[in-house]
Amino acid sequence: MSRIGKLPVALPSGVNVTLKGNVVEVKGSKGLLSAELPAEVVVQVEDDKVAVNPANDSQRARAMWGLSRSLVRNMVQGVSEGFSVTLEINGVGYRAAAQGKILKLNLGFSHDVDYPLPEGITAQTPKPTEIIISGIDKQLVGQVASEIRRYRKPEPYKGKGIKYAREYVRRKEGKKK
Repeated sequence: MSRIGKLPVALPSGVNVTLKGNVVEVKGSKGLLSAELPAEVVVQVEDDKVAVNPANDSQRARAMWGLSRSLVRNMVQGVSEGFSVTLEINGVGYRAAAQGKILKLNLGFSHDVDYPLPEGITAQTPKPTEIIISGIDKQLVGQVASEIRRYRKPEPYKGKGIKYAREYVRRKEGKKK
């Protein structure tokens, strides 16, 4: 029995869920998200809750149960509140600047890195060493943050690079004489 799957997803005010076969559409104040769920789960909308149940007792149906419930919950939270990830830049001369749909990164290379932001994602740079990526699709926000971090991962000796705000970089001791 899935502990996550058996909990219903509460719908905040202003969020509407429509079902078209296996496709679930969630509409809220921030936008519209839809996802096609596996055929092994059954989704029901009742009152202000969305319930996800397995269609049968197979192993795959039980595996998809919790996943489908989490996908629905992430869509509901995305269209009502949104998601954001904060990245921190450490290093002398390393900085970022958001210019419309392009994020300019100066990371110590011989050239600046221009990262085009996908549709539905916004980037803010309150400080030159801080990037806030936000959007309604949790998967896309995390993917964009990961791609930006991949340009210059934090290294363990001086801690230079791009890291998540919640990330701890384990430091190593340098060479001794």
